[in-house]
Amino acid sequence: MKHARIAWSGAVQQAVESDGRLLITQGPHQGRRVGFDEVVWQPPLAPVLQARSVIALGLNYADHARELAFKAPEEPLAFMKGEATLIGHRAFTRRPADVACMHYECELAVVVGRTARRVKKDDAYDFIAGYTVANDYAIRDYLENWYRPNLRVKNRDTCTPIGPWLVDAADVPNPMTLKLQTTVNGEVTQSGSTADMIFNVPTLIEYFSSFMTLQPGDLILTGTPDGVVNVHPGDVVVTSIESIGALTNTLVKA
Repeated sequence: MKHARIAWSGAVQQAVESDGRLLITQGPHQGRRVGFDEVVWQPPLAPVLQARSVIALGLNYADHARELAFKAPEEPLAFMKGEATLIGHRAFTRRPADVACMHYECELAVVVGRTARRVKKDDAYDFIAGYTVANDYAIRDYLENWYRPNLRVKNRDTCTPIGPWLVDAADVPNPMTLKLQTTVNGEVTQSGSTADMIFNVPTLIEYFSSFMTLQPGDLILTGTPDGVVNVHPGDVVVTSIESIGALTNTLVKA
């Protein structure tokens, strides 16, 4: 099932996709169907799955590491992000006026479903609630060093759109064979597959849960393949992942 979180009729509400429309599943308008264009899309995390930790991966695709002229990491290269970075489908991301290079990153985002501590790879999928699409923008001008992205590169308000859907894990039997694609103003600029991750989803859950407790709603952004290009105010970026959805985002001046 595809779950959404929307603002409509003066309230934030939970909904699911139903025959090309949104069926509201909670609140005073429960049972009402509304169109995709009638709502403001929010990050698709229900109150019981509210992100506490947002963990992101750098250089988790070998081709992207080569694209940036970096050596592929020997263990997951991770950094944390704040919740204020998250925005929803069809929202606007601010591009600072003083930067020369800001690029998108189409990423599979894993949503943790239950408390995970010292989880083994073979059991990792049991701890996943579902998946969504993330676009983890990076501002290369601010990069201090390749192995530890600093806050101004990756932890900026509005710079991590996610959505539009949270797709139940049961509906994605193998998240490691999904095609990824990005278009900028309708032109395909990035394509890849989750099969090319250096550290796959079970490996990441085992790794992170070995030293920190993952909570329901925590997000793991799993990295991006090659094909990132500089984007500018006015550009419409669509990051899509097979079986998960297509996330639309527009750049505006900061």
